[in-house]
Amino acid sequence: MANEEKDALLASLNAQREHLLGALDGLSEEDLRRPVLPSAWTPLGLVRHLALEVEQFWFRGAVAGEPITLTSGDEAWQVPADVPGAAILDRYREEVAKANEIIAVTPIDAMPKWWPGFFRDFPPRPLRQTILHVITETATHAGHLDAARELIDGGQWLVLTR
Repeated sequence: MANEEKDALLASLNAQREHLLGALDGLSEEDLRRPVLPSAWTPLGLVRHLALEVEQFWFRGAVAGEPITLTSGDEAWQVPADVPGAAILDRYREEVAKANEIIAVTPIDAMPKWWPGFFRDFPPRPLRQTILHVITETATHAGHLDAARELIDGGQWLVLTR
C-alpha cells in the first residue's frame, strides 16, 4: 500500500515537472531570459529557483540530510549572463533525477534527516507531505510559466477552453 501511495505521488510530481519543462520547450535563449511580469522574474530564474530551493532543498537537504548550500534572498532566481539556459535546464533535470533516487529509497512516512532552524512555525514532515508540498509548488510555478509563455509568444501548454 505504501508503495502504491508513493508511486501515485511520484507520478503526480513527475507530471508537474514535465508540464514545467514543456511550457518552456522551444523558447529561445533570449525568451528564456525575458521578464514579462512586473515582478521581473524570468523563466530561467524560476527554473533555477525550483532546482535549488525546491528539488535540492527538500529532497537532498531535508529528506536525505545531504549538506547543501542555501541561497539567500532572491539569489536562486538570478541567472548569471554567462550561464547558458541549457545549463539551468540541465541542472533542474539533474536535481529531479537525484530527488527521484532519494524518494525511491526513502519510506513514505520517514521523517527528514535535516530540518532548517529558520522554520520556526513549520514543523518537520514525513516524505509524503514533502512530496505533496513539492507537487503544489511545482504546479504553481508551472502555471506561472504557462502565463509567461503565452505572453512571450502565444504558446500554450494545455488549452481547455477558447
